[in-house]
Amino acid sequence: MKLARLALFVVALFAAAAFAASSSIGEDSGRAKVALTIVIDGAIGPASARQLKEGLETAVKRNAEVVILEMNTPGGLVTSMREMIADILASPIPVIGYVAPSGGHAASAGTYILYATHMAAMAPGTNLGAATPVELGGMPSLPSPGGDKDQKSAQPAADPMMAKVTNDAVALIRSLAELRGRNADWGEKAVRDAASLSANAALQEHVIDLVARDRTDLLRQADGRTVDVGGKKEVLVTNDLPVEVIEPGWLIRLLAIITDPNVTVILLLVGFYGLVFEFSSPGMVAPGVIGTMALLLGLYALDLLPINYAGLALMLLGLAFLVMEAFNPTVVLGLGGLVAFLLGAAMLLKVQGPGFEISWLLIGTAAALTLGLALLTGSYVWAARHRPSRVGAKAMNGLPVEIIDWSAGEGHVFAQGERWRARADEPLAPGDSAEVTGVEDLVLTLRRRNAQRPSDGEPQ
Repeated sequence: MKLARLALFVVALFAAAAFAASSSIGEDSGRAKVALTIVIDGAIGPASARQLKEGLETAVKRNAEVVILEMNTPGGLVTSMREMIADILASPIPVIGYVAPSGGHAASAGTYILYATHMAAMAPGTNLGAATPVELGGMPSLPSPGGDKDQKSAQPAADPMMAKVTNDAVALIRSLAELRGRNADWGEKAVRDAASLSANAALQEHVIDLVARDRTDLLRQADGRTVDVGGKKEVLVTNDLPVEVIEPGWLIRLLAIITDPNVTVILLLVGFYGLVFEFSSPGMVAPGVIGTMALLLGLYALDLLPINYAGLALMLLGLAFLVMEAFNPTVVLGLGGLVAFLLGAAMLLKVQGPGFEISWLLIGTAAALTLGLALLTGSYVWAARHRPSRVGAKAMNGLPVEIIDWSAGEGHVFAQGERWRARADEPLAPGDSAEVTGVEDLVLTLRRRNAQRPSDGEPQ
């Protein structure tokens, strides 16, 4: 009897588990599909790469039908662009690249990313192209005074490094075009000749798949199209899909701010001088706390940016020279620190793309202010070192005292928190205002504070 009851209990348990599993499967299969939108408005950088990665992870968790990557970008860093391309190619969710809104563009790095998406679209009044790699690192080149003709003749016939970068970019965009069945020849032209296309021209050249007015129109036109996702053909079912925008989190917004090279330089300066002020005046606390936080944020941003460590070392060496100039005034240290700081700033970034250029106005202002602060501090230090100082008994002259007791021209007083013997040639009493005129055998000589002081040539 007990065995029969136990068997019935086990059967009921398995039945309940099977019902729960079937219910959950039914719920999952009945969950409404959605089109998630990731909006990238601005330069392509570490923040954009992280935003796309997190957005694609969210799309996988929510089993989204498609991801709309809406772009309006002038380009950006090659390293971040390649990260984004790798994430798109590995995505199990179809990604529709969409250049919008009207008046926007997908220039430089944006063109490569658009080529990588499973389906490419543009809004009317947008453009893409100008994907020529920018020579990176070193000082910016200046145009020759003879105009374009002289400038072209002044350039070397072939720059091996630039040729390698250009050929690598051509190979990348051609491979993406072949993967997605798009116009590879025009992609190469965009790289080598900085060619650009409008939305309708891009559609005619088979660079994009469709032109859509808005997201609803985009999903309507994409419905029923076949895309290759991870080597498998997939038919899109996008008509009347609800659209949700994935808003970037606080960390992505913070990254977008601190990875601006100019903000990074400011954070490094604030951090460096905050620690200098804290070490020179221990106990102030605020400069140390602010400086440490700013320095850590600046170093974190540098870790995300493609930097030249020789340039960073030169900048830090220049700052160290300027600090030494403040405490040990010499013209050589100040000028050397200024030159080292400027050279380091020029070499700091290995790559400079749209939105990731060093502002020479900022660098020049920071260098001038730093040099001015160093010279100002140095002038005070120099003056203090050459100012005649009063030590010993002379340092006591003029100090106010508090009379404790007084009798027959002598008594005891408080001076600088200490009890002293004192005498005076004039009558005094406890509570009178007096000051020190001299010290002899550890006995203070006093006078009333309202008495006329002897001139510097008169003996005290």
